[in-house]
Amino acid sequence: MAKYEIDRAHSEIRFKVKHMMITNVSGEFLSFRGNMESNEADFSDADIYFEADVTSVTTNNERRDDHVRSSDFFDALNHPQLTFASTSLEKVGEDEYKLHGELCIRGIAHDVTLDVEYGGSVRDSAGNDKLGFELRGVINRNEFNLNWNALTEAGGLIVSEEVRLILSVQMVKV
Repeated sequence: MAKYEIDRAHSEIRFKVKHMMITNVSGEFLSFRGNMESNEADFSDADIYFEADVTSVTTNNERRDDHVRSSDFFDALNHPQLTFASTSLEKVGEDEYKLHGELCIRGIAHDVTLDVEYGGSVRDSAGNDKLGFELRGVINRNEFNLNWNALTEAGGLIVSEEVRLILSVQMVKV
């Protein structure tokens, strides 16, 4: 069984959400960990687990970060981590997959599907075997009780319900 862990120094866990429905605000988690186990060369039997420390979320705006960590959104005091556990990895193209699993935020779990692009494998200068993946998906934040919102003067929403997930992940064999 091949075992891999996320190389945190070479990975990014990001998200984007529409603000006032005209621009995107980006955020990322600075503290996270994850692993993958697989016997198959095409990863079709992969078992994947991931968690992020909600307290590490940053949007490059301290006031907004405090709000995102508050009970209006992540409720980091009561739910300090979000988790993902795979249920299956479906090969849909040469280097393309659909990753199915359970995402848990604020203690609420929902099935999600992420599009995965396999970037390839390489041995680095230190002799470590590495794999690269790009993952993308969309979730509805209200499904996870991230319900805070307000209206603009024109009646539009301040924050979109749709959140785009963008993960660039480098895995290292352990």
